Amino acid sequence: MNDTQILSFPHLLATEPVILGEGAVIERLRRNPAIVLDPHVVNSALIYQPDSCKVLADICREYLDIGQQFDLPLLLSTPTWRANGERIAASGLSGHDVNGDNARFLAELRRGYGDYGRKVVICGLMSCKGDAYNSAEALDTNAAREFHRWQADALAASGVDFLLAATLPALSEATGLAQALAATGLPYVISVLVCPRGTLLDGTPLSAAIAAIDASSSTRPLAYLVNCTHASVFRQVLLQEINAVPLVRERVIGLLANTSPLSPEELDNSAELAEEDPTVFGSTVAALHKDFGMKLLGGCCGTDDRHIRCLAERLAG
Repeated sequence: MNDTQILSFPHLLATEPVILGEGAVIERLRRNPAIVLDPHVVNSALIYQPDSCKVLADICREYLDIGQQFDLPLLLSTPTWRANGERIAASGLSGHDVNGDNARFLAELRRGYGDYGRKVVICGLMSCKGDAYNSAEALDTNAAREFHRWQADALAASGVDFLLAATLPALSEATGLAQALAATGLPYVISVLVCPRGTLLDGTPLSAAIAAIDASSSTRPLAYLVNCTHASVFRQVLLQEINAVPLVRERVIGLLANTSPLSPEELDNSAELAEEDPTVFGSTVAALHKDFGMKLLGGCCGTDDRHIRCLAERLAG
């Protein structure tokens, strides 16, 4: 299969009823005693270690197998969540094209799925500079635009289908990231963390954040997501009066869901895995498609192939 035959993410959004998102990757690797994650770039360095690369590939193939079994379009994210220029230098990997190599790693996996691979889209994944669960560490807009430009350009040059900046706690850095991504010319999506009161972690209402980011970028995001949030919390956020407006309904397209209703801060500091029964997860997340028209649904903290399989069963059914 030639990569030029891949259906574009905007095309899939426009023509498919729903797109399946992958489940957790980093968290599953962290729980594997055979894997040592890099203190700076986390899982981005695993592709340079044959044994660890195989573990990473096996996780990705589990999600690919599920998508193929249920014939659902699938979103895969490059293992580059922390692969910004500063962290790559600190990890000693400056001699490698870390972002490009990880994108090519996923593209090679996709090629192994023949015609189904046309429905698999690969996003170049980025995040904030500091602690994703502490909005006080967020960069201001100008600093964020300059800091994230290097990785945005590296991912855009790698051949990914679109760019995704995820797990963003604050409006200021999300805005700067959006501007850096817009400058690449690729379609891009912004994904934020939210609280039950209907705001980002910095207190900005979701509706206000969308309006501000849309207005501040030369090319506005293709859409918005929420990630690292339980389905019940996401539902609360959408039903808050300040967010029950056409702007949110039109611009937010989905959720990459946690299996626990604990806050992101509580999960980040938890010593034990907070897990939800896969059938419950599949049912509650799939209901967001029926009730709110969400088109991209997948997993985040606590999820594995069992949760994504149950979700796919519900979505395909």
